[in-house]
Amino acid sequence: MKQIIYSLLAMVALNACSSSTTTENESKAQEEKKDDWIVLFDGTSTEGWRAYNGDELPPGWVIKDGELTYDTEMGLEQDYTGGKDIIYGAEEFENFELYLEWKLPKGGNSGIFYHIPEVKESSGPSGLSPEYQLIDDENYASIHDLTSYNKKMGETENLDQLQDWQKTASDYAMYPADQSQVDLNPVGEWNSSKIVYTPEKVEYWLNGKVVVSFVPGSEDWETRKNSGKWSGAPDYAKAKKGYIGLQDHASPIWFRNIKIKKL
Repeated sequence: MKQIIYSLLAMVALNACSSSTTTENESKAQEEKKDDWIVLFDGTSTEGWRAYNGDELPPGWVIKDGELTYDTEMGLEQDYTGGKDIIYGAEEFENFELYLEWKLPKGGNSGIFYHIPEVKESSGPSGLSPEYQLIDDENYASIHDLTSYNKKMGETENLDQLQDWQKTASDYAMYPADQSQVDLNPVGEWNSSKIVYTPEKVEYWLNGKVVVSFVPGSEDWETRKNSGKWSGAPDYAKAKKGYIGLQDHASPIWFRNIKIKKL
């Protein structure tokens, strides 16, 4: 009899815990809806997500433990020839506030794209869309060979090291993140990022601090665009409305709590 009673009590406790978790999730969803947030990934479904120029998610992009992850072995920078980037293809966004949380393994690399135009003859968002860089600032250069790439980019010093414009939260190859404001958590721990885009000003946030701020299309922006990596990319950042995307750069990557608010 005692065994039956203990079993019943355990079931009641389990149901209560499950009910509490469900209630918390529902409450969070209601709060986000009230604040005009559109949830792009809630930890349970990949609805809306697909390959760039594809109909479904590429192999490797899966949900594990409520996180959207690219489940792969680490590839080396010097061997990288392109990835399987994904987009939230259910809706395009123009002016917005995007929030998400992410973590990388040692030596990891990824990125967040926005205003992605889907061009059928294009291999991916890179070269078309701005990128909020995600990378292991501390360990990347000790694992990957950057010398050839940095030479190609016109760098002449510290060729084996990450350049400022390559570091986390930079507007990749355009505006380096302000290192005095960068406060990265160690690899394997969660970081939060936010992108706020309006025609008047763009802000990149990292763990609650603004680390990049610029005016899109300004004289300074045009000078940077035409004198660096994107000088030979006439369609770079040309679109002012498009999809949100996540980059596969031959590295494991984890995302959660992805949401966006139209401005």
